[in-house]
Amino acid sequence: MLDDFMVRAALAGVGVAIAAAPLGCFVVWRRMAYMGEATAHASVLGVALSLAFSLPLLPAILASALAMGLAVTLLRGKGFAMDTLLGVIAHTALAAGLVTVALLSDVRLDLNAFLFGDILAVTKGDLATIWIGGALILTVMTLRWSALLVATLNPDLAYASGIDPKREELWLTLAMALAVAVAIKVVGILLIAALLVIPAAGARSLVKTPESMAVFAAVIGSLAALGGLGGAYLADTPAGPSIVCAAAIIFLLTALFGPFIRKD
Repeated sequence: MLDDFMVRAALAGVGVAIAAAPLGCFVVWRRMAYMGEATAHASVLGVALSLAFSLPLLPAILASALAMGLAVTLLRGKGFAMDTLLGVIAHTALAAGLVTVALLSDVRLDLNAFLFGDILAVTKGDLATIWIGGALILTVMTLRWSALLVATLNPDLAYASGIDPKREELWLTLAMALAVAVAIKVVGILLIAALLVIPAAGARSLVKTPESMAVFAAVIGSLAALGGLGGAYLADTPAGPSIVCAAAIIFLLTALFGPFIRKD
């Protein structure tokens, strides 16, 4: 069954959608959508370092994304606003990565595959990486769910309960970096933030509890992945952007009709 490239693509898309769902909820709740985009941009530097030093791709991307998140965490409270820090670090990492790739004259790289994804080229090894990485993300989110939720809703209450909000933010940064690393093949660096935010934002209109929002975000993301792939196949359009467009359509429908469903 896995010899069919469309089956592999569908499994990859659903795997990323399920892993990104709980992360996307915290991204929406914390109003940190740009954090996901910044983490994705930083991964370009990881790709460049992987090529420059012949390192495995996944650990290099994970390390660069984590370094960006840690830098933002350490520099907060130093007189810079969060959006300013994210803008400086993300665009610096993106530019440095692109410059590094340009300097590697003996390496040929299809940047479009990294920037916009190439889900139709997912291999069995990539599929294993996506699902194993997704399982790790879900494990972290399950173990830290209550603490992350308290730290998100009320940092003062978190401190009173013995929970360190900064530590929980580091766990969230780790999970987000891993999500970016495993999702690059599916939607690409420039579209990962959309896959994090849009399904969670769509689910918010349908549910009343945090846990159900994570479940509905996974369902919406999976439907978007399958619908986007189907649309790309029928219309001969790029698969990654088609997935994001499908997610946007679902978000529009939930925004229009979600309040009526939620009221019932």
